Amino acid sequence: MANRRSALYIRSIRRDLSVLIVALLCGACGSTPSSPSASPPAAVPPAVQRIVVLGDSLAVSPSPNEGFPARLQSRISAAALRWTVTNAGVSGDTTADGLQRADALLAADVGILVLELGANDGLRGLPTTTVDDNLASVVTLAQRRNIRVLLCGMETPPTHGLDYSIAFHFVFPSIAQRFSLPLVPFLLNGVALDPELNGADGVHPNATGAERVAETVWTYLRPML
Repeated sequence: MANRRSALYIRSIRRDLSVLIVALLCGACGSTPSSPSASPPAAVPPAVQRIVVLGDSLAVSPSPNEGFPARLQSRISAAALRWTVTNAGVSGDTTADGLQRADALLAADVGILVLELGANDGLRGLPTTTVDDNLASVVTLAQRRNIRVLLCGMETPPTHGLDYSIAFHFVFPSIAQRFSLPLVPFLLNGVALDPELNGADGVHPNATGAERVAETVWTYLRPML
């Protein structure tokens, strides 16, 4: 009798174990293996964009390393902004020269064009309609490439008559209004005619003058960055 009960007890245990094993196997088959949660992708810093200064000798005075574009770069670096300045100033350039060079300079990584031309046109007494047309063509080229433009205004002495100087003055605000551009009213504000801020020729900024020009331009450029 005892042996029979023992055999029944063993069979009962085997049956319970079998049911438990089947249940565990079924549960394992129906579950999906857990995988480690994916790490969020690392933030990609914005690409560095370029600012091109298309200018004349005023952009490279007293030297390319000391001109106002280099001083702008110093401000950008101090503010940890992801922009780099390309100084495309060439001594003696007119607006026509700048227009010829603009297409090659305005590459895909350029985000802002600082347009600093016109001083040599004024000194030579070139027609203000020509100055207007050339500057407008450069602006149009830039805007078609989604490049924003900061226009730098210039004045010219009355060497060619007061009427010419007045007409020349109005070229820059006219273009700024026509194309909805920010305008530096006068690039050499506070620098022109000051012997302490200009070189020996009395026309081109020295190092201190270039710093002053950069301060003037920075007021209008900083909000664009």
